[in-house]
Amino acid sequence: MSNRRLFSALGDLFTAFGGAVAASRSVEAGRKPRADDLRKLGMDPAIFNRIGRF
Repeated sequence: MSNRRLFSALGDLFTAFGGAVAASRSVEAGRKPRADDLRKLGMDPAIFNRIGRF
């Protein structure tokens, strides 16, 4: 694996982790996560909005 691919993979990992942290903090605070954070996690924001409370 070349250095460029390694750094790209690490960057993607940090991006996904950052999106997960931001989305989870929003949900814990009772707010809707940003659409960009959900997309980073591979989630469709429109589908996420249809999730109700238990």
